[in-house]
Amino acid sequence: EDFAIAPDQGYCLRIRTQKTQTEATLPISYEAYELCGTPDTGKVFKGLKRSMINYPLKNWLKKAGITKPITFHGFRHSYAVIQISLGTDIYTVSKMLTHKNVSTTQIYADLVNVKKRETANKISLK
Repeated sequence: EDFAIAPDQGYCLRIRTQKTQTEATLPISYEAYELCGTPDTGKVFKGLKRSMINYPLKNWLKKAGITKPITFHGFRHSYAVIQISLGTDIYTVSKMLTHKNVSTTQIYADLVNVKKRETANKISLK
C-alpha cells in the first residue's frame, strides 16, 4: 500500500528513495491525496518508472515553450526552497526530503539567504 492514515489522522505516502533505497513514510496534504484519486488495493503508483515521468514532462515543457531544462529532481529542489522561504524549519524540510544529515538540506537554506540578501540590497536609501 502506498497510502496510510497517520496517527494524527492525516494522510501519508510510503516511498522508497531512489538514491539510497531507504523506505520513508511522508505526510501529504488532503488535496494531494484527493488528486491521486481513490486508491484500489495495492500500490498507487505501481510499475512507475523514471522514464515514464520524464518523457511526458519534456513534452509538456516543449508545448509550453519552456526551453530551460527542468527535471522532477528540480521539483524536489524547488519544494525545499519554497518550504524554507515560507518559514518551514530546516529540520522538518530535511526529514521531508529524507536527508540523513541536516547539513545536506542547509544548501537550500543558503540559497534562500542569498536571495534575501539580494532583495535587501535592491532598495537604496540615498
